[in-house]
Amino acid sequence: MPALHQLNSRAKRTAQPLVAVATAAALAIIISAFASTGIAAPPQQASASSAASQTPAVNAAAYPQLIDITDSTGIKFEHLSSPEQKYIVESMGGGVALIDYDRDGWPDIYFTNAQSVEMALANKKSTGALYHNNHDGTFTDVTAKAGVGQPCWAQGVAVADYNNDGWPDLLVTCFGGTVLYKNNGDGTFTDVTKAAGLSADTMWATGATFGDYDHDGFVDLFITHYVDFSLKDLPQFGSSPTCKYRGIAVQCGPRGLKGSPSSLYHNNGDGTFTDVSATSGVREAPPAFGLTPVFAHFDDDAILDLWVANDAGRNYLYQGDNAGHFKEIGFDAGVAVNQDGAEQANMGVAVGDYNNSARNSAAVTHFSDEYTALYRNDGKLNFTDVSYVAGIAPPTAPYVGWGDAFFDINNDGWLDFIMVNGHVYPQVDSLPSGARFREPALLFLNQRNGKFSNITSNVGPAFQINRVSRGLAVGDLFNDGHIDIVIENLTGSPLVLRNTPSATAGLPNHWLSLELAGTKSNRLGINARVKITAGDLVQTREVLSGGSYISQNDLRLHIGLGVRDHADKIEITWPSGATDTLTNVAADHFLGVKEGEGIVPLEKIRPAKK
Repeated sequence: MPALHQLNSRAKRTAQPLVAVATAAALAIIISAFASTGIAAPPQQASASSAASQTPAVNAAAYPQLIDITDSTGIKFEHLSSPEQKYIVESMGGGVALIDYDRDGWPDIYFTNAQSVEMALANKKSTGALYHNNHDGTFTDVTAKAGVGQPCWAQGVAVADYNNDGWPDLLVTCFGGTVLYKNNGDGTFTDVTKAAGLSADTMWATGATFGDYDHDGFVDLFITHYVDFSLKDLPQFGSSPTCKYRGIAVQCGPRGLKGSPSSLYHNNGDGTFTDVSATSGVREAPPAFGLTPVFAHFDDDAILDLWVANDAGRNYLYQGDNAGHFKEIGFDAGVAVNQDGAEQANMGVAVGDYNNSARNSAAVTHFSDEYTALYRNDGKLNFTDVSYVAGIAPPTAPYVGWGDAFFDINNDGWLDFIMVNGHVYPQVDSLPSGARFREPALLFLNQRNGKFSNITSNVGPAFQINRVSRGLAVGDLFNDGHIDIVIENLTGSPLVLRNTPSATAGLPNHWLSLELAGTKSNRLGINARVKITAGDLVQTREVLSGGSYISQNDLRLHIGLGVRDHADKIEITWPSGATDTLTNVAADHFLGVKEGEGIVPLEKIRPAKK
C-alpha cells in the first residue's frame, strides 16, 4: 500500500492539452408554454401515440450546445485569487450554490469568495455575491440587501431549511469555521451561527451536507475540515520535497501537513445544533484532508449513509445504523481506494443512478496522473471501480478535477457526467511542457450501456476554453426544461452556460421537474427518493444537499423522459418513511409534490411572502 500510495499521489502531476473543435451554433428551444412560466400543470391523459416502450439509440449528431451567456446575465462577480498562490489556503475555495432564496420557483445563484494570506494579515475582507434570477435571462446583485456578502474567508456552501419554516437557508464553510445564514423570508438573511451552536468550530471547514439521519423531521449537519493550517505558522513556499513539483517551488501541502477531523451536528429542532461528532462515530476514522461530503442512500434501507471525499488519502463511506451512529466502511465497500489499491486526491463527489439500477453510484474527481474514479454501486454497499470500463479514466487522467455532477443534459432519461478542472500551481506554466494552470472542462454522454462518450468537443466552443475552475452547480436556471451549468472559477469571473438543444435533434425530449415539500419530513424533502417509471424507462433520483466540489445543485429533481410524453408512475419515499404514488403524470411540467397529498399547486408548498 505505501508504495502504491506514493506512486499515485499528488506528487505525480502531468497534463495534456485537450483538442477542441467548435460545432454548430445552437438554435431556439421548443418547449411547452407551462415550462416558461414555472407554473405546475395538472396531470393529463397521455396520448395513444406515446412511445413508452421505445428506447432509441443515442443520436451522436444531436448534441446539445452549451452557450456562454455570462455577459448577458448581468453577473459581474469575480473570485479573488493570489497571483502566485504560495499557500494552499489560497487554492481551495470557490464553491457555488443554486438557491431559490425567495421561493419564486426560479434558481438564484450564490458565489463564495476568498481572501489571500496577504489580505487576511492586513485584515481585508473579500465579498461573495447573491444574484437574484429576474426570470428573463438576467440576474440582479442583491448581496447588500440580503446581508450575505462577507461571511468569512469562504470556501464552500450547502443549502437546506434547517428550521422547517419553508425558506432555504445558507451554510457557508470558512477558513476558520462556518457561518449559518437564516433566511428571513423577506429577501434578507441573519447570521445565526452563534445562536445555532455552531460558532465553536474554528478549523478550516471546506464541505458541508445536510441530512436527517435520525428521521426526526429536522436536517442534521456534517462538516468536513481540511488542513490544520494557521496564518501564525505559515509553511515556507518550496521549502521541502512536498513543496516542489517537477523541480519547481510550489505551495506546501496537503501532504506534509496535518489533517483535521470532521464534525457532525444534530439538529435539536429548536433552531440549535449539538455537536455529536464523538458519540456518533464519525471521529473514529483518522483525521484527514476532508473536502466534499454527501448524505445519501447507498443501499436499499431507509437509513442515511455518508460519503466523504478526502484529499491525498482515501474516501470514507459511513454506514448509518438508524440509532445515530455511523461506521466507516470505505475499504469493505470498495470505495476507499482505486482499482489498483491506491489512495487518490479525492476532491469532488457526484452522486447519482447513472446506469438506472435503482442504486446511487458515485464519481470522484482527483489530481492529475490519477483519474476520475467512477464507483458503480453493485448493491448491499458493494462498489466496483469501473472508470476504465466506462470510458471515464483516460480522458480525465491529465487534469486536476474539482466540481462534478451527474445530470441529464439531453433529457433522454440517462444521467450524463460533467466535471471542471484547473491546476493548483500557477508555477506550472513555467514548465516547458505538460501541466498548465488553466485546463478544460469535460462532458461525457451516457451511452445507456454502462459506458460514457467524451463529447467535450461537440457541445460548442465556450465549453472548451481552458480555465482554473473549482465549484460547479447544475439546475434549470431559466425554467425551460433543460439543465444549465454554473461554474465558479478560482481566478476571474464565473461561467453561466445555457443548455440549448441542437437543431439536428428534432423535437426536444420530454421531461418533468419535481419540487418536493415534506410535512413529517424536513420541509425541502432533502434525501427523499423518487422512482419514475415511463414504459421501459425506470429511473431513481434523490434530493441531495451539498456535493460536487463544496457546492450545491438545484434542489428540484429534473427527470428526462426521452420520447415518452408521460410518466406511468412516480413513487416517492420520504425521509419519514411515508410514501406517495402518482400515476399517469403528463410530461413537460413543473410539479409541486407535498408529502401525504401528492401533486399540489406550487404556491401551496411555498411559504407566504413576508
